Amino acid sequence: MALTDEAMDKIKAMIVAGEPAPGSRLPKEKLLASQLGLSRNSLREAVRALAAMRILVARQGDGTYVSSLEPQLLLESLSFASDVSQGHTALQLFQTRRLLEPPATGLAATLLTPEDLRALGGILERSRSSATVEDFVAHDIAFHARIVEAVGNPVLSMLLRVLSIGTQRVRIVRAGQARRSVAHAHRDHQQILGALRSRDALLAASAATVHITAVEQWLLSGGGP
Repeated sequence: MALTDEAMDKIKAMIVAGEPAPGSRLPKEKLLASQLGLSRNSLREAVRALAAMRILVARQGDGTYVSSLEPQLLLESLSFASDVSQGHTALQLFQTRRLLEPPATGLAATLLTPEDLRALGGILERSRSSATVEDFVAHDIAFHARIVEAVGNPVLSMLLRVLSIGTQRVRIVRAGQARRSVAHAHRDHQQILGALRSRDALLAASAATVHITAVEQWLLSGGGP
């Protein structure tokens, strides 16, 4: 095991044991290195890596703190991996989205407020006048995010946001067929919104499955990046 990995494991074990607690400052570098039996160089590398993972937060002039460790914060570190995913990895991310988002959409059908439904309708109206594929993708992401947010689970919302980043890039790659893709997506969105307005959880989940599976099938056919 590399020295940096060993140092990271020791710091994480300390945090899991509850000392220091979330939001607390780590002991000073010299003391912490001595406590953990690490060189100060290995400790610095481990701290940098854990800060990139949002486990630690470095505050200039004030030391290093344990983050809040909220799951949605820690999931943010997955965004880049999702964004650059290609080939089989992109397909796996999309399959994960298919497993999670339709049930969430079905649950949202019973929870969305009239204001939420009006907002969703507004997003679809704006998406119709999108000048570019990128603009449409932004509205597409907002549409799905607003639905999932109604479930009231920030971890689920963040996880699906992470999964959507890479998968939405697929739509941009498909720019050569943009007009047809956007038309199909508009149709799918209208069906999802219609089911949500009807408070039909099963129909909403089914419509979301159809919508996500269409792009998944395109990836399976070899159309992905």
